[in-house]
Parts: sequence; structure tokens; C-alpha cells
Amino acid sequence: MIKEIHDKLLSLTEEELEILSGENSVNKSIYTDDGKFIIDSNKLLPKGELIDIRKHTRFINFPSHNHNYIEFNYVYNGTLTQVIDNKKITLQKGELIFLNQYITHEIEASNENDIIINFIIKPEFFDYIMSFLESENIISKFLLTILYNTDYNKGEYLYFKVSERKEIQNLVEKIIIELYDPSIMSKATIKLLVGLLLVELVKNSQDIEIYSVDNYEKLLIIQSFKYIDESYKMATLSELAQKLKQPDYKLSKLIKKHSSMTFKDLLQEKKLSKAIELLKVGNLTIVEIMQMIGYENPTYFYKIFKEKYGVTPKEYRKTNV
Repeated sequence: MIKEIHDKLLSLTEEELEILSGENSVNKSIYTDDGKFIIDSNKLLPKGELIDIRKHTRFINFPSHNHNYIEFNYVYNGTLTQVIDNKKITLQKGELIFLNQYITHEIEASNENDIIINFIIKPEFFDYIMSFLESENIISKFLLTILYNTDYNKGEYLYFKVSERKEIQNLVEKIIIELYDPSIMSKATIKLLVGLLLVELVKNSQDIEIYSVDNYEKLLIIQSFKYIDESYKMATLSELAQKLKQPDYKLSKLIKKHSSMTFKDLLQEKKLSKAIELLKVGNLTIVEIMQMIGYENPTYFYKIFKEKYGVTPKEYRKTNV
């Protein structure tokens, strides 16, 4: 981290100075004008901005509260102890947690060496991220749905135990630098970095802990999506069911429920997206590509490719390579 920003993160804020001078409760007026303790993004974000960061206030218990935005806590140094639904979670240095806008939580007092970065993100920010992600990145879209679902107002979180993942640590650091030391391109850069961060988190989905109204289902879905992503060439629903120790019919229903697509449809989407990637390389024959993604019948491959993209694989290559 740049020394100047590192020093800012370690320095005492006005609020922390007041606490150390004897203030024994959180000044709620900083966070909300509402009688209930629902933290308002409009009180924390600069006008017109969709994302910003704020160092978490140390030395005092932060009482139970909600917020009208999506929160992302990153442990820059030390630890962070959250209490969610009577469950205590202690995040270690380098770990992070995404909390949707319906979660109720409290935070235990941290000490001088506990430096926590709170990302304040309006839900509209994810409109751009959703469009930024490639269509076949079904795990990312699913994780975003957990955070950005307005169909029901249930608290959910995603806890990523990724302190040893250097790529993720580097991306978070870059985001912090862009927010603390902005340039004329910072807004666009931040959107791209957050998109890349989500992609990296998906690659490490084995490190995710989920809290959700249907937690078990969502864990099964993430495992199913990852199986398709990694084993698309030879993937079958029966093999997936065997791996997850679930009946075929149950997995089939869950996949359709959470993705609005069948297992077959998701598998085909993944294979065709991989075909596009390989076509752009330019040095493989169509037959080789077809075999690499798990298709043996050229007529069928050409048919489904043209149905999806409106052109044959050869026509696509001519105009895109």
C-alpha cells in the first residue's frame, strides 16, 4: 500500500478522537436522520456517487443496525468481529464480507491495530457490474443476485476467507487507492476492478461462507455451477448428482429455480462460450474446437451455434478474428 494512504488508514478520525475523549456511544446523526438505526447511504456517500469507502470507527461497539445499501467490509489489518443473527463471526486480516441491504448486524469494538475498510455501495452500482460480466459467468451472476435481490427483504451475506489469495488482495488494494487518491479515470477504473474482484472471488468459491434464507440450496447451486464451469466437456447431471450426493431430479429443480435454465441449457451455454473463445484464437480447426468442448456431431454443433449467434462458426471467425 502507498505510504500516504497507509498513514491515513492508521490515523485517528474526528469521531474516534471524541470516543477516546469520553464519548461512550455512537453518534447516530452521522449515519442517519431516521429514528431507527438504518444507516443512510446519502449521509455517507458524496452526492451522485454510487460507491465510496469509509474507515470503520474503532474503540466502540457499533450497535445493531441496518443499512439501505450493500456493504463490503475488508480487514486491512487486525480482525473484525461481527454479530449476525446471534452468530459471531471474526474476520481475519485479508478477509472480506459482503452484506446485502437487508442484513441486521452489530460490530464489536475494535482496537487501534484493527483497520477495517467499509465499502458503501448503492444497489444501482451493480447494474453496471451485471452487464460487465460475461453471460456465461453464472456463478458471478448468482452471487450478485444474493446481494441484489429485491424480490424479498431477507438479510444475506457472503463471507470470503481469501487472506492467502494474492490476486484478490492486490485488487482490493487497487480499489482502495483509486478511492483514496482519485484520478479523472477513477470511476471507470473502480467499476472494472470490482468486476475483476468478483471474477477472482468466483474462482475461489470454495472459500465462500454463505448466510441465506435458503443457505443449503445456494451452496448446492454454487457447487453445481462450478462443476459446469470446470468440467463442461464431459459433464453430466448424473455425475454432478453423484458428486453432491443428491438425487438427479432435486438438482435439476434447484438449478432451474435459481438460474431459470436447465442443466442442459447451462452446459450448452458454457460450451458455446468456450467455442467463441477458441474461435478467436484462430489456429484451431472447427472440428478441433468442437471436440475440445465435448461435441462429436458437426451438424448438431453448427445448428446450436447458429441458433445462438445467428452465424455459423466459420462466419463468426471471419468477422471476429
